[in-house]
Amino acid sequence: MTADTPTMSPTQAEAAKAAKAWPFAEARALQTRLAKMPTDDPERPVLFETGYGPSGLPHIGTFAEVVRTSMVRRAFEVLTGRRTRLICFSDDMDGLRKVPDNVPNPEKLAPFLQMPLSDVPDPFGTHDSFGAHNNSRLQSFLDSFGFEYEFVSATQMYKSGAFDAALLHILANYQAVTNVILPTLGSERQATYSPFLPVCPDTGQVLQAKVIATDIEGGKITYIDPRNSREVEVPVTGGGCKLQWKADWAMRWYALGVDYEMSGKDLIDSVTLSSKIVRVLKGTPPAGFSYELFLDQNGEKISKSKGNGLSVEEWLSYGSPESLALFMYGQPKRAKRLYFDVIPKAVDEYFTHLGKLPEQSLEEGLENPAWHIDLQATDKDAEMPVSFSLLLNLAAVCSAETADELWGYIQSYAPGTTPQTHPHLGQLAGYAVRFYQDRVRPDKKYRAATAEEKTYIADLRAALAELPENAEASDVQSVVYAAGKERYENLRDWFKCLYETMLGQEQGPRMGSFFRLYGLSKSIALCDAVLHDQLVDSD
Repeated sequence: MTADTPTMSPTQAEAAKAAKAWPFAEARALQTRLAKMPTDDPERPVLFETGYGPSGLPHIGTFAEVVRTSMVRRAFEVLTGRRTRLICFSDDMDGLRKVPDNVPNPEKLAPFLQMPLSDVPDPFGTHDSFGAHNNSRLQSFLDSFGFEYEFVSATQMYKSGAFDAALLHILANYQAVTNVILPTLGSERQATYSPFLPVCPDTGQVLQAKVIATDIEGGKITYIDPRNSREVEVPVTGGGCKLQWKADWAMRWYALGVDYEMSGKDLIDSVTLSSKIVRVLKGTPPAGFSYELFLDQNGEKISKSKGNGLSVEEWLSYGSPESLALFMYGQPKRAKRLYFDVIPKAVDEYFTHLGKLPEQSLEEGLENPAWHIDLQATDKDAEMPVSFSLLLNLAAVCSAETADELWGYIQSYAPGTTPQTHPHLGQLAGYAVRFYQDRVRPDKKYRAATAEEKTYIADLRAALAELPENAEASDVQSVVYAAGKERYENLRDWFKCLYETMLGQEQGPRMGSFFRLYGLSKSIALCDAVLHDQLVDSD
């Protein structure tokens, strides 16, 4: 997914100034932000950040945020030539708010509610804590895609003292920081709100407790222990306290010097409040934008509790990582439907973009999504003699059980093509068979052709029989086109007829290419099967 940024030429930087692709627009906005900072050192690496809550496992939203941030990062490097860093920050000092239902022996976690995730035992028994387990899963997840990043743990930063100076700065501006948040709270919550969450010295729990006094010189706060109403004094440094998350986000930006961070549309208000807190601290909030959330196939917001989402693992069962990155690239500020049927289109679109890249000018290439997705792709990778949609329909017609069953057809269509010469095509064949078996076959339903349609299909059969077996796909398509042109005012109805009667689905491939891939003799036999209602009988 990513690679070391190549040496940038002045020509590339000049082209980047005018590039319209959204990562370059974001890069220019970041460049403007830095230009307005009188203390910015052009020799320092510009810092990009993504955040992660380790109460659960990494998901498709995690991938979306990291891959999009990486795209902006690369565009910025091309635009400016500056060095950059990307940190993935885990808020593993957050208290365990509820027991997850997708872990072994969840009842064993109940006694650890409100404990920092880095102090909650690992229910999987593989790490020192639940937070460490999920952090490890996150890093393995990111590493599997080749992302270049630095992992940062909130627990380590708080307890090591790395955040101490920023925490003391917030303590010195306690009332001003509090006043940013208070107008957004109800009257009852206003009475007890404090940006600091004390960590109980006795239980280790992260407490929502009323703070009654601050000691700026001593670096301490005094709170009312909710267990016994006693006054307790704790330091705000060294892990003695954790910040409420909006204040925590702002403190992190300030302490680390974050220059860029994007976030979901649901966090717009939080970004606004955290930015105000950064300004209270006399810092500059990072650049970034709010991306839209995903919808399911019915246009409803994806929810973990509803289970109406599509996981990274599910996507990667049927499509390549690059196709997933392409889906994330397109229009990030627009809500998009994320469901299984978008995968084949994304797979084919990626290779279409990749195939165009070698022939494009520098300016055109910077607008090509494939440029933003994979620096390591070669011209050979772009060679895709058979589209994924064709392979998918071939798998369906053949009722394929393995990818090997497709290779005879592929090699007849594109002689000299093998899994070794075209490994990406080999992967697509595997995806196609799996997608057919899991997503197409269960719902496949052929309809019988009408008597009138059978006369048209009989004419198509006769025309196909006149073609040589090795006819070009374009010539086969012309025959298919001609067979329907005289009978249908809208040729879409003709192709819909072929899809529903021959393929058992409402949509399908370019039929000339499909017949050529399937083989003309077998395609003629397919016409015969429709004419004799054999496919309907096989349902």
